[in-house]
Amino acid sequence: MIDYSNTQNLIESMVTERIVPGVNYAFIKDEQVFTSTVGFASTYPKVTQLSPFAIYDLASLTKVIITENILLKLYQDGQLNFTEPLHDFIPEFKDERVRLFHLLTHTSGIRGWIKNRDQLSREELIDAIIHLPVTEEFEHKMRYADTNFILLGLVIKKIFGKPVQEVGQNIIIEPAGLKNTTFTPEKDLCVPTAVYQGRVLQGIPHDPKARQLGSDCGSAGLFSSMNDLVKLSKGYLGLDKSILPYSQNLVAKLFENKNPQGLKPRSWGWDLRFDPELHYPLILHTGFTGVLMLLDRVKKSGLILLTNRIHPTGHNQVFLTMRERIIQGFLKENDH
Repeated sequence: MIDYSNTQNLIESMVTERIVPGVNYAFIKDEQVFTSTVGFASTYPKVTQLSPFAIYDLASLTKVIITENILLKLYQDGQLNFTEPLHDFIPEFKDERVRLFHLLTHTSGIRGWIKNRDQLSREELIDAIIHLPVTEEFEHKMRYADTNFILLGLVIKKIFGKPVQEVGQNIIIEPAGLKNTTFTPEKDLCVPTAVYQGRVLQGIPHDPKARQLGSDCGSAGLFSSMNDLVKLSKGYLGLDKSILPYSQNLVAKLFENKNPQGLKPRSWGWDLRFDPELHYPLILHTGFTGVLMLLDRVKKSGLILLTNRIHPTGHNQVFLTMRERIIQGFLKENDH
């Protein structure tokens, strides 16, 4: 039987200590799945009960579930090998050193402040992102940035002639039969996130760039439920070979460090953690709203955590500390 009782206690203590209003979480081990729902969906303006079927704002999990999976399908089909310069797809982006793999591993060095960012229209924001400078960090530092995946979303648009979110709907979500994974969720099924300009965001992405860019956003904007994320996880773990639109050989490549020595380890899209004893990589991705997926292909096990850590207010540092303890707790118990 699955026994992650220490990790479970850490997760549930976040509700009792009021670090988050509520949590849906799951442990996967081979064919077994244990899920649990604790606490509330919201505490403001009124307290509402949390459902096991609740739909969450996945924030940055959009990067790996949608944008990267589209790119991996293109890789499998021989249409891309990730060494292509970004300039080939977006000629206005002048620096020809930057390749797709730099964007996928967050080593592009593209960085910069966008003036009045939240006031810009979709077109103005895209234009500003395309003209951001490549800094001296290029190939010298792994710095996680939304910009990399927004640019990859624009590459996808160039290839398919359709916005990244529409492509994701057609070639990731629908073929996998993910019933509750969507960019246009029903508001009432969604867990509310932060209060923004006096109203609680519900069924609307918390990420400001996702709100501005709409269907062109490859970095955030996706909503999903625990059930669908468990399904997807089984694809990464090799327990279900039909859910992802590419081969299990390619899935195995995700569980490898793609960065040169001396840089923080990273796969395409995914962050990496390492088994405490055997030191092989596990893939991990988090989202600002308080979500995470951590998957171990060797032991066929995983942890999915869905919370709304920014409800009703944004900065929840205690959560980040707890999240790290939960990850460490899982790695430790996963060893046994």
